[in-house]
This record gives sequence, C-alpha cells and structure tokens, in this order.
Amino acid sequence: MAGPGGGGRGGMGGRYLTEEEKKSQPKITGALLRRVFSYLTPYWKQLLLVVLLIAVSSVFGLMPSILTGRIIDEGLIGRNMSALIRLILLSLAVTFGSSLIGVAETYLNTWIAEHITYDMRGKMYRHLQQMSQRFFTTNNQGDIITRMTSDIAGVQSIITSTLTSILSNSITLIVAMIAMYRKNWVLATIGIIIVPLFTIPTRRAGKTRWDITREAQETSDEINGILNETLSVSGQLLVKLFGKEEREYQKYDGANARMVKLNIRERMAGRWFIMILHTFTSIGPMLLYLVGGILMMKYDSNLTVGDITVLVALLGRMYGPVNSLLNIQVDWIRSMAMFTRIFEYFDMPVEIQNAPDAVRMPSADGSVEFRNVDFSYDGDRQILKDVSFTLESGRSVAIVGPSGSGKSTMINLIPRLYDVGAGCVLFGGTDVRKIDLADLRSHVGIVSQETYLFNGTIRENLLYAKEDATEEEMIEACKKANIYDFIERQETGLDTMVGNRGLKLSGGEKQRISIARVLLKDPALLIFDEATSALDSISKAKIQEAIEPLIQSRTSILIAHRLSTILAADEILVLKDGQIVERGTHEKLVRAGGTYTELYETQFSKALVGSGGDDGISEEGKAFLFASDTDPEAY
Repeated sequence: MAGPGGGGRGGMGGRYLTEEEKKSQPKITGALLRRVFSYLTPYWKQLLLVVLLIAVSSVFGLMPSILTGRIIDEGLIGRNMSALIRLILLSLAVTFGSSLIGVAETYLNTWIAEHITYDMRGKMYRHLQQMSQRFFTTNNQGDIITRMTSDIAGVQSIITSTLTSILSNSITLIVAMIAMYRKNWVLATIGIIIVPLFTIPTRRAGKTRWDITREAQETSDEINGILNETLSVSGQLLVKLFGKEEREYQKYDGANARMVKLNIRERMAGRWFIMILHTFTSIGPMLLYLVGGILMMKYDSNLTVGDITVLVALLGRMYGPVNSLLNIQVDWIRSMAMFTRIFEYFDMPVEIQNAPDAVRMPSADGSVEFRNVDFSYDGDRQILKDVSFTLESGRSVAIVGPSGSGKSTMINLIPRLYDVGAGCVLFGGTDVRKIDLADLRSHVGIVSQETYLFNGTIRENLLYAKEDATEEEMIEACKKANIYDFIERQETGLDTMVGNRGLKLSGGEKQRISIARVLLKDPALLIFDEATSALDSISKAKIQEAIEPLIQSRTSILIAHRLSTILAADEILVLKDGQIVERGTHEKLVRAGGTYTELYETQFSKALVGSGGDDGISEEGKAFLFASDTDPEAY
C-alpha cells in the first residue's frame, strides 16, 4: 500500500504566513500576473514540454498502484505465473520510466528557472548601475543586496517548486480520481470524502509546530544577540570594566532555559502529530476494506480483492497532493510578494541618464562653471543656493567651509552623480546634462577621503582606470603619486595583494594608490575631496608632495582642511550654508575678518601648530604665515 505522502509534491506539516507577511500581502492583479508571466514567455516551448513531462510522469507514477490490482487478481489469486511475472516487470518498467521522465523534467525545469533568474539578475544589475548616487545613499545596502540575491534566487523556487507543484499535484489528483471511479464509484466517493478530513489534524499539528518554531527562532535570535554583544572584543571589555559578568550570565541563562523548553515542546508536538497522522491514515484504508468487503460479500458485487487494493493504494497517493494544494496559497502569496519587491526596484526611475541628443565633449580643457546652481537631496532642505563661479582651464580652486556646508555636494554635480535642482553646471563650456555620461566621467578624476580599493593586487586596482595601461605607465603614475618607493619594497611589487577594501595597506598607502589610479585615467579635471583628512602627519606629507605638482599641471578643485593645500590653489572659495560667502586669496580672506578668518584661526593655524609646524609648507611660507598672525601689514 502506498504511503500517505506518495505521489505528491510538498510537505505535510503545513505552511503559514507570518504576521508581517499577512500585513504586507501584495495585491494580486491582472497586471502583476501578466508581468510575472512575461518572464516565462521567452521559454514557452520549454515550459510546454515541462507540462507534458509532468503529465506523463504523474500518470506513470500512479500506474504501479493500478497494476497492483491485476497482480493480485490475475497473478496471485488466478495462480497465473506468466501473468504475474509480466505484470511485475511492467510495473517495474513503468516505475523506471516515471523516474527517468522525472529526471528530464527536473533538468528542464531547472534550466528554465536558471535562465529566467539569469535574465532578472542581469536586468537588475544593469538597472542598479544606472541609478544615481541618491539611490545608494538613501536605500539600505543590505536591502539592495537582498533584492539582487535572495529575492531573485527565490524566483527559482517559484518555477521549480510552486508552479510544478500545482501542475503535478492537480494532475495526480485528477488521474487518481478517474481511476478510482472506474473501479467503483461507491468506494471512490467514500475515499474522496475521507481525504479532506485527513488534512484537519495535519494542518492543526502543523500550525502548532509553526508557532513553536517561530517562538524558538525569536529566542535563538535573542541568544545570538547576547553572544555577539558580550563575547566580542569590545563587548567583553565593557562587561569586565563594569563588572556585569553575572548580570549577562543571568540574561543568557534565562534565554537558554526558554530554548530548552521550546525544543522539548516542538519535539513532543511532532510526536503527537505523527500519532494522529498514523491514526488517520489508517482510518481511510480500513474503511475502504470494510465497505469493499460488505459490497463483495453481501451484494455480490463485481469488486475483486485486487480492485479494493488498488482503491486503497490510490487513496494513499491522494493525501500528499491534497495537503500540498491546500498549502499552495501561502507559497503563491510569498511568490507574488517576492516578485513585487523585485518590481519595486525595476520601477524606480533612472534619475541620471543620457539626454536623447547627448554629445561628446568637443574639448577636454577641464574648465568648470557653476551658474546659479541650487540643489536639494530631498526637495525640502536646500543644500546649495545660487552658487556661481568659474574655474578656467589649467587653474585650481580650493573650496573651504564648515562641515555640512555643501562642499562635497558641489563636486558631485560635475560628473552628474546628482543633477542640479536649478541653474546649470558647465564642463568644457557645455552643460553637463547634454554631455554623454561615459564621456563626461572619463574626463573627471576624483580622489575622495574614503578610498576604496577592490580585493586584488595593486596592479589590478590601477588597471581599473585604464585596462590597457603599460607597465611603464603604471610605474610613472605611482611615482607621481609618491607610492612607487613603497611598491618597490614589496616582494611582489605591483602584484602585492591589497586585501578587502585595501585593509592590508595603511590609510596613506591606499590614498596614494588611489591618486595613481586617477592619474592613469588622465582626466582633464582633478578633484581632491579632503584626501588627507583622516591620515597621520607623515602620510599627509607624502600625499601633499604628490598633490602639489599635480595641481600645478592641470585643472584642479581642492576640498581641504590642510592649509598648505589651500595655499597651493589659485583661488579660494568659502562656502557656508550652501552659499559662496567669500572668495579670493589666502591673504585677502584672512584680512577680511569673515568666515575664512574664523576657519583659519580655529582650524587651519591650529592644525599647523599641532603638527609641529610641518604642514608641507616652506620655511619662508611658515615665516609669512606666523608673521601674518601678528602683523596685518604682512599682507
């Protein structure tokens, strides 16, 4: 007799939606379904073949149960050895054929699922690559990665599990019902009435186990949280310094004890479930045997022992599909929720994109002009207000101002990481919104304070800027960036591994490699965004030695807290509350007694003294600066 779970796809324990899933159930509309199935359309031929294979496999899967009746009646009771052997071999052949078809179906099903997820991953990655910087600063990085990985990977289970489960279980039920009614309509009707009753204790026990499992998971999360907080280096130090060892142990012991009780309850709920399951799975066959026996003995029915055996076997094969189809609503809702989350990202507009008539830059002179530029990240708080200035080709400008005044925002508008709210930014005399994005960004090089290196070698990180760079070009860039001496001391030279995010290097070494990388790009405009702000004085000096000659050789914008960097610029712009409030040379601005004077007195000059006077400034420069503090005529 076939077991109660045979022939069906899907478990028997029942699946349930969490409270969060119930609240966020997607609204399933015709438009949503059409969009979902649009991803299946390119593979309709393969899908049609899968449906055919599922149908054949489902029919073949029931054949051994149907042949059992003939084996009993014709072979055993009829004492016909040749018929017995023939039917047994046929049953084995059908079983083997069903398994073989199942393998082909699984392969084809997986092939379709993999190609659909391949399409979706590619489309999602390309879409995300086109999103503006605003998207990545406002959305949680973990959520972005989850949509790219877990959510899209979940689409595979929808195709390989949910859809095939509906098809397979539906076909199995239909074929089993037809076969049962062909044998005896009375027993078939009794069997069909019994099957739904079987699912009641199954779903009840499944709900109980689900609730316990969910509570156990919450307790497990609590235990993991305690361990992560108290057994980390910093956490353990804090516990020791405040003498809270016993308090933390009591918290852990309480959660641990709750976990033990929940585990026992879950195991016992499982045992009760199995007991009820065995009881109900026995009731159905026994009832068919009883009614079948009465029909055979009392009413001289045409029923045979083999017929009753077939009906009992088919009844057993119906339990699994019925339970699986009852659970399909949960799988379906979760599947649609997954697609909805993916579509949310696909529907986010690409904020920064090429204009239909985008042009390549007519020249790469690096000149920059801001004309009455306004900018806001959220549409409410203005970050930049009516900013206007011109940077001629070959010149340099330093932008200074209090933290949060909008300095980094200004430079992000040039390569169109964001677009202006009002006004315009011109690069090489052309509005950046009219320049081909790739061409625009190829002429702008930015060295930021948050240096990012890929996990690879120094060579690989340099070649990211110029894939066909020669060894000589890389060495020359490294020399200009004042990092080649360090590379020469490494055993593997340019092939030295930098580690994840460059963690095998110091901050100064990473920063100088990033400068070399930008130099290989050979941009028309060089931008240094506080490139030395988080480094020690020695590293700052080395980077300063690299930066100053570069400023003299090409158009440059400098955002700096470092006085020597500011002094190297041709002009200084003072930004405050998103507006340019002062501009001019160092001497003129210090004498003006405004925002720049305040910055100089509270930040720049103290940094100079705090570094022992070594800020990369010549002795004459130092004498001039310190003299200017006490002698206004020095200007």
